[in-house]
Amino acid sequence: MGVHADEVTAGQRFEFGKNWAHFLAVLNDDRIRHAEESLRELLSVDDLAGLSFIDVGSGSGLFSLAARRLGARVHSFDYDPKSVACTAEMKRRYFPGDGNWVVHEGSVLNDDYLKSLGQFDVVYSWGVLHHTGAMWQAMTNVISLVRPGGKLFIAIYNDQGYKSRWWRRLKKAYNEISWSRPFLLAYVLARGWGPQTLLDLFRGRPFFSWREYKRQRGMSPWHDVVDWIGGWPYEYATPEAVFDFYREQGFTLSKLVTRQGLGCNEFVFLRNNEAPVRAQDKKSAPAAHHE
Repeated sequence: MGVHADEVTAGQRFEFGKNWAHFLAVLNDDRIRHAEESLRELLSVDDLAGLSFIDVGSGSGLFSLAARRLGARVHSFDYDPKSVACTAEMKRRYFPGDGNWVVHEGSVLNDDYLKSLGQFDVVYSWGVLHHTGAMWQAMTNVISLVRPGGKLFIAIYNDQGYKSRWWRRLKKAYNEISWSRPFLLAYVLARGWGPQTLLDLFRGRPFFSWREYKRQRGMSPWHDVVDWIGGWPYEYATPEAVFDFYREQGFTLSKLVTRQGLGCNEFVFLRNNEAPVRAQDKKSAPAAHHE
């Protein structure tokens, strides 16, 4: 049994790839189109033709696929073997045998692996770095992947103080106490979707918001709910902390989308041409949230 499998068995890590494998069953052209639109909008581009794109923690492979369809040369990697398999399946379905899309198993915490990859025009890591168990180190490690003048597109869970700490306890319980999972999943589903579902019914549009959720990056509401309660390890940061961290590393904020709740804040940073890669001392990074 590998390290990842041991961590899952011990309740130390959520099996993201298993959830993404189920997501592939609902994938369609409409979801892919919405994923492409989200990349174009946040990166402020019409396409990615001629650019190199690395998907750090590729998950289902949806955004690797979107980047490839937009013309990028794509490198995808993930720590979860089943996520790697999902991304490989995505490539098999839409770009079989394509030499401009590479899929690997790897960790953003593995310095030697990252050094072997070189640098990219776009480094993309949506909702991944806070699930590594060492978020600030992962945020440091992706710096070396961004070429001078390139873009770093990340999404990090919003720090909501006591609400985030409470959410962390729920996630920890979900992974460590197997019998609690159906109850915690039902709780999150009711809390997250109950009010909006009732509002849709009141307006005479049953499940309208559930059906239209795919417009948000092409994702699936059910699979996101499973990810929200299961995603472990789990850390978070304020927008200011993320901004300050990368500003000190020679990056300029290009675009920011913030969330009022427990969702992910989205950041697009530009790496300044003259900025050298500097190793961030772990001690100088903001303190991680552990209990």
